[in-house]
Amino acid sequence: MKRTQKPVIAITSGDPNGIGPEVALKCALDPRVIRICSPVLVGPVEVFEFYSKRLHLPAQFPIVADPNVHVRRNTIPVYSTGSDTRCHVRPGTLSTSAGRHAANALRLASGLAIRKEVDAVVTGPVNKKALHRAGLPFDGQTEFLQHLTHSRHVAMMLISNTMRVGLATIHVPINQVALRLTRQRLQTIVNVVNTSLKLDWKIRNPRLAVLGLNPHAGEQGDIGLEERTIISPAIQALKRRRLLVEGPFPADSFFGKYRKGRFDAVIAMYHDQGLIPLKMSSFGGAVNMSAGLPIVRTSPDHGTAFDIAGKGIANPESMIAAIKMAVMIANNRKNSRG
Repeated sequence: MKRTQKPVIAITSGDPNGIGPEVALKCALDPRVIRICSPVLVGPVEVFEFYSKRLHLPAQFPIVADPNVHVRRNTIPVYSTGSDTRCHVRPGTLSTSAGRHAANALRLASGLAIRKEVDAVVTGPVNKKALHRAGLPFDGQTEFLQHLTHSRHVAMMLISNTMRVGLATIHVPINQVALRLTRQRLQTIVNVVNTSLKLDWKIRNPRLAVLGLNPHAGEQGDIGLEERTIISPAIQALKRRRLLVEGPFPADSFFGKYRKGRFDAVIAMYHDQGLIPLKMSSFGGAVNMSAGLPIVRTSPDHGTAFDIAGKGIANPESMIAAIKMAVMIANNRKNSRG
């Protein structure tokens, strides 16, 4: 078969009992996706066969060793995880087995990207409790991929059409955020995001805004000391290294006055601080991206949505946006290498 020069994008199944396989199938068959890349599915082939039949999505799934080929219409190459245990799909059900299969898909896809057999990985949503039941001690896919790729520093970023948000802490209970936040951690996250903006978005001199942790950014120490003892010193150290960083900004007034284009990224201190305003403005269209990995990884901004799994009504637009971003970043990195 004739090879194509389009980027090869691996799309993982996510949790087999969630909406991941459905949106993966819809994306792999979408002309907007096929036009810009060669999609390949990663996960148990029987999962994709199940949803294709259930949702009346006409497709065939050849198990292949090389997805970088032109294939017939409605034929989607699959890297099957090839588990000894067949995946029994039960839409909407929390399952240890489903968590195990989702983890296996991530392992296979990251290995393909590390070996450069695919150009990027777009991950379907997983259920954290299912992963934990399957024995994975990680709080999310970002942390698991950091482990799989042996990456020292990784930052979770959410990107919409109006803003990019990087997180100083990710999946951390709120009562642990201040304990996890240190000058070194904050400087590291800002550096990772800054480097990603240069490499992945081709922004020569990124401008970054750093939020405070406490209400009113601590009110000069009256409502918490983290701004004075951690965040401001970290910002000053970054400025001495000639990074264009401003803050700490009170989060409420910052987002109330936020205008697209003023900053290239915003660094939030914890998950909901940054993601609530982003998702309010762009829910269903935002993209999760792991900055700092040696591979390109994006994902949609939604979860497994067990309540609608298997019903054929899952919206693929966020995953399509994730695929488009993965293609853009993969092309930018390729061009940087020369």
